[in-house]
Amino acid sequence: MSPKSKPAPKRTASKSKKAPNGTAGPTAVPHADSVLTYADGNPQDRVQFFDAKLILKPDFFFTIRGFTSFSELVKEAAGKVKGVSYTQFDLSKIRPRIREVMFLDTADFRLYNNSFILRRRTAYQDGFPIEDPEIVFKFRNPGVALAASVDVRPKIAGPYRVKFKSEALPLKDQVGGYRLLFSHNCIFPLSSVHEGDRTNLQTIARVLPAVAGLIGTQEGKVELVNSTLVEEVLMDLGTLDFGKGIVAKCNISLWRSLGDHKVMCGEFAYQTRFDKREDVHEIAKQRVEELFIKLQLAAAGWLFLGTTKTGLVYQLRGNPPQAHE
Repeated sequence: MSPKSKPAPKRTASKSKKAPNGTAGPTAVPHADSVLTYADGNPQDRVQFFDAKLILKPDFFFTIRGFTSFSELVKEAAGKVKGVSYTQFDLSKIRPRIREVMFLDTADFRLYNNSFILRRRTAYQDGFPIEDPEIVFKFRNPGVALAASVDVRPKIAGPYRVKFKSEALPLKDQVGGYRLLFSHNCIFPLSSVHEGDRTNLQTIARVLPAVAGLIGTQEGKVELVNSTLVEEVLMDLGTLDFGKGIVAKCNISLWRSLGDHKVMCGEFAYQTRFDKREDVHEIAKQRVEELFIKLQLAAAGWLFLGTTKTGLVYQLRGNPPQAHE
């Protein structure tokens, strides 16, 4: 299959002023005076979540001790930020959550090359699935206006959730700063897709119109990226309180390849939500950012710079795609 160029997202504006192409902070959204819409007239989604993420080296995560040790680093960093408190959980009394993660793409990684990610997640307990698998479809890119312009809503007869997030990662080559990706996500149950062959590209083009322009009429199916299933071990570490009503649970997700259980990486993350830009107090916003910097410095030896969890899966065969992360 030969790669195809991504079609320009459809959008309209009632005013000539355009939304900015980028941002320097987690609360940035298109200009308040802009009225941009999708093809059906619905207004474009706005950023409502800020995620801080640290990709961690796999070396520390062979026992529960790695999670406990990193929780101590979070406590240390939080103690250096005025107005931030951290409540640790007793990890000896917490059972980790287990999920199977499956990435799907064309043989030439056409989705990922165009900033799209398609994956299936299944929660397990005692070796068996405990709920309907869910599809996670996202457009992730450094451009906030571009991410907002992509309509990720599915055409399904069932419920779905849309989340538009700014995701902070360390700089690619050094600690002490951060870069932003904007992740426009849609999540829905697999059972809402009623076709018999859900991996068929024509089915995917119908259910996810955002990628229809990347899929030809004669093509077959998506396939498992690099033939790799991921086992995710998710452990909640504690709760961060930034004041002004901003509270975030933090966790570490450990990714292992199913079969040999080789640890690929860990990811520490915390997420804050805001419904309106004016709801975010400047002092609390500064604390969220400052903690992210302080934690990088405290955990410098743990950090796996220059990648994301998804990026690691796509690079397993040594043939990295044209990533936008």
